Amino acid sequence: MILHVSPDPRPLKVLVVKLSSLGDVVHTLPAVMDMQAAFPNAQIDWVVERGFAPLVTRCQAVHRVIACELRRWRKDPWSPTTRAEWRAFKTDLQQDAYDAVIDLQGLTKSALVSWLARTTPGGKRYALANRTDGSGYERPTRWVADVALRVTPHIHAVARARVVCAQALGYAVPDRLNYGLGQANLQPKPYVVLVHGTSRADKEWPLAHWYELGQRLKQTGLDVALPHGNEAERIRSEALADMLPGAVVWPRLSLDDLTTEMAQCVGVVGVDSGLSHIAVALDVPHVQIYNFDTTWRTGPVGLARQCALVDCPTPTVDAVWQAWQRCVQATSGAASAEPQAAPAASHAQEAALGQGANA
Repeated sequence: MILHVSPDPRPLKVLVVKLSSLGDVVHTLPAVMDMQAAFPNAQIDWVVERGFAPLVTRCQAVHRVIACELRRWRKDPWSPTTRAEWRAFKTDLQQDAYDAVIDLQGLTKSALVSWLARTTPGGKRYALANRTDGSGYERPTRWVADVALRVTPHIHAVARARVVCAQALGYAVPDRLNYGLGQANLQPKPYVVLVHGTSRADKEWPLAHWYELGQRLKQTGLDVALPHGNEAERIRSEALADMLPGAVVWPRLSLDDLTTEMAQCVGVVGVDSGLSHIAVALDVPHVQIYNFDTTWRTGPVGLARQCALVDCPTPTVDAVWQAWQRCVQATSGAASAEPQAAPAASHAQEAALGQGANA
């Protein structure tokens, strides 16, 4: 079952519910751009954790960002502050009624938000009908949905969001993808960002490898910038900077400022992390380092100047360096403002695999 848009001149109103985490939010951006391409006059609002709101605000297709702090509120649900902020959030959420509320998270917390959102007469709530490989899924997402949409389980995170939105609103997934973070007018700076921080220790790359890579970059005349998001990452950044004269340790930057800085860089080399996924969305030359193969689900998709490198137990410096050189060569040989190509296996084919089912 799909949404049938009436000839009413009133713009289509869509609410996207994708709360976290940073990488998941980045992977949802193309789906929102698809919806805008299919319905240019649509009003697309997005509910997201406040910490990730600055990135969503940058997306060209998003009309209104509705920020929440569910992660913080559930730690102290009965405090006067939490209760007041929760009431304010509900008021903000229910400001508009929507023709389509699309839960792209598939968890109890996102189901709650979808249930609280108001729909227009004839409006529908949509959600995933099934778990997909490597992603969380909780049953309440189906209980709340008016329409549950089934997708093939083995699917990239970007493709999953695009397919669900296309099924809900009844359009074909475009052959090209666009993250909607246009940065064309920024002045480039001659540094490479080394994204060494990640939420999981098994995704890290050895400090000695980062040092050797930094040396090679400096030998080509490029500076190194080192971001950090917590105390452990700050200590690692400073240790690397001590070994690499001229390397710059960025101060603790807001997500908005981090995105702007990365948009101006020559490129990014990073482990599987939210910042690395932002590099993909910004379409800068990027090598993403994986110690095990989950690239089919979260790895870079797009132009040749972005690639994922997988090895067990960890990719070598030589392999990363060769991949970096390929990305740079691809950039210099094919500078283009065209939107990025869709992942291998047409998203139109992926959409055909998914059959909508009533919840």
